Amino acid sequence: MEQVKSSCTAPIFEKLRHEVPNPRQREFFRSTARHTAYGGARGGGKSFAMRRKLVLLAMRYPGLRLLLLRRTLQELRENHLLPLQSDLLGYAEYKRDERTFLFPNGARLTLGYCDSDSDVLQYQGAEYDVIGFEEATHFKEDWLIFISTSLRTTKKGFIPRIYYTCNPGGVGHAYIKRLFIDRRFREGENPDDYRFIPARVYDNKVLMEADPDYVKRLEALPEHKRRAHLEGDWNVYEGQVFEELRVDPTHFADRLFTHVIEPFQPPDSWPRYRSFDFGYAKPFSVGWWAKDGDGRLYRILELYGCVPREANVGVRWTPEEIFREILRIEREHPFLKGKHIEGVADPAIWDASRGESIAQTGERFGVYFEKGDNRRVAGWMQIHNRLAFDERGIPMLYIFSSCREFLRTLPILQYSRTHPEDVDSELEDHIADETRYLCMRIPIRPAPQKRGLAPVYYDPLDRPVPQYALRTEKRESDEKQNNHSV
Repeated sequence: MEQVKSSCTAPIFEKLRHEVPNPRQREFFRSTARHTAYGGARGGGKSFAMRRKLVLLAMRYPGLRLLLLRRTLQELRENHLLPLQSDLLGYAEYKRDERTFLFPNGARLTLGYCDSDSDVLQYQGAEYDVIGFEEATHFKEDWLIFISTSLRTTKKGFIPRIYYTCNPGGVGHAYIKRLFIDRRFREGENPDDYRFIPARVYDNKVLMEADPDYVKRLEALPEHKRRAHLEGDWNVYEGQVFEELRVDPTHFADRLFTHVIEPFQPPDSWPRYRSFDFGYAKPFSVGWWAKDGDGRLYRILELYGCVPREANVGVRWTPEEIFREILRIEREHPFLKGKHIEGVADPAIWDASRGESIAQTGERFGVYFEKGDNRRVAGWMQIHNRLAFDERGIPMLYIFSSCREFLRTLPILQYSRTHPEDVDSELEDHIADETRYLCMRIPIRPAPQKRGLAPVYYDPLDRPVPQYALRTEKRESDEKQNNHSV
């Protein structure tokens, strides 16, 4: 160990003498906020910044305990373990069985991964002064929250902190976006504790000089991918299912090129619908809709059974409690009071194998449903069809701006990794499910694609044929046919 301690010729010192971090990386290095996120576009130098930040902290503070996490062990090895082994050779001792670097001052940098619910348990009871989530949006929200409970310190004057690097997209997208982009804080979350540092590839001069074509490749991407990967737009990202969903407050009133509009009293002549997806441990969802004379659907009201501040956790209401509340709303709310309401629901609620079915319970309360068409991919396509704008900028599905749970959950849905045409069912898809039941109940055809005129080429043989020539050709053909018959 003495050799390790006294070796100032280790690669890390040479690198620190010559490295020139870009301005955004310097902001990241200097941040002492309890929660610092560095991210946005690809190619901003985020992985390097995370590694270097944790190493610098370990070198500065004796006995510091740090944890660096990636989603999978393979990602951890390629992106951090191998570079750190190279950088810290001859300075920090690597304990392979613990995946931990031991620094001469007693600081410990542990590398970890979390790819499943069971992986979370390995951090239960652990204590860290600093935690780094690399590609934080790849972690589920409940994983991020649970592992964060391991953050605590006994060091006087040191602020325990968490660092995040991230790109738009991933199962944790909504959580990171809420905290750092939208800054919508809940009870117990102090806005002063959260700092976001945007990253763009143009900040990374080293990459741009080494591979100038990388920027060109990003610039050549289709619009939505370019916005996510090049510009770091958190409203659209790779893998997003309903990337066409538009929320434009400047058009809430005129309803053009937006799916979200200001609430209004639907005319009495418009039919009303109720879509339902049951849940107990997971949220249940009820959506109320109106349909105008053109067949356009309006989501006018919703009831979502989710525990506040806990995404995708149900309130555990019994069917009786759910239907009692549905009945109350339909008797009292001005959008629904006195209206005939047609219901559609997941066919699973007709399962009576364990006694009275959920559908039968609803009937006891006077809440009726028809069995919905549960074909998933076809249902998603019906939603896509309705979200498409016509040439005037008008879609076939609008959402009242008061339907906040729809607007929270639908944009973050992603495609399944195992079934590319389907939504990842591990995500909070309950509102999307009841929406597709209704869309399958009232299906529409996709809008016809505009076709351009075919190019016209000059062909000297393509000239009008005189009528007498047509008659002559027909007479000769008839004579040949008659001779053949004889």
